[in-house]
Amino acid sequence: MQSIQGTVVIVGATSSIAEHCARLWLQRGATHLVLVGRDAARTEHLATDLRVRGPQARIDVVTADLLEPAAVRETVSGLLATGNVPATVLIAHGSLPDQAACQQDLDSAAEAMRVNAISPVLFAEAFAGAMQAAGRGRIGIIGSVAGDRGRKSNYVYGAAKGLVTRYAQGLQHRLAATPVTVTLVKPGPTDTPMTAHLKAQGAKLADVSAVAAAIVDGIERGAPVVYAPAKWALIMMVIRHLPRFVFNKMDI
Repeated sequence: MQSIQGTVVIVGATSSIAEHCARLWLQRGATHLVLVGRDAARTEHLATDLRVRGPQARIDVVTADLLEPAAVRETVSGLLATGNVPATVLIAHGSLPDQAACQQDLDSAAEAMRVNAISPVLFAEAFAGAMQAAGRGRIGIIGSVAGDRGRKSNYVYGAAKGLVTRYAQGLQHRLAATPVTVTLVKPGPTDTPMTAHLKAQGAKLADVSAVAAAIVDGIERGAPVVYAPAKWALIMMVIRHLPRFVFNKMDI
């Protein structure tokens, strides 16, 4: 297996999927991880665990406001200040909002869009220019299968992830003639703390370790789109192409 070269930056590092990706990168020989998170104590706790798992690696922690454009610019500028453009950036932060709350409270809807769409896009945009100038780099940005077609059960979240999908497609087009790769990751429902309520309701959730492996593999090979698990590519193809009169009768 090829050793991971260069710095790996993980934005939203304390998410369960991001944590498992970090562990996997360490197992594959990564020598420098930068963990970016909003909660200093949680991010440092994760860093302590990763230092034990990968004593060969340097693990740095950056605490930042992930939602304000000025803070995103400042955070990325600080990471690039030494001239060390990361080899890999994974943008992994997000939340699963309550659809009913978003329908009843516009502040909740706006927050869901900021966390799941605007902030990830701004981080990707901030790193993309430096990677393009350097002529190297990999960006992975986590979207969701929910972004493939709006459904009544989660359409605010789905709209946010749909924005990420269109953004990633445009960034891929922009960088198509360069060595920089952009991987859009579309996980299905995954067994993480964010989906604990779904698990309690009996939902079948994907193993987070397997999802992380699909993400890391996809980013390393420069895949444009990664469905995790892979079965969701077929499932969502069917859902996207259902005639409206059929789709509108479905309780999903």
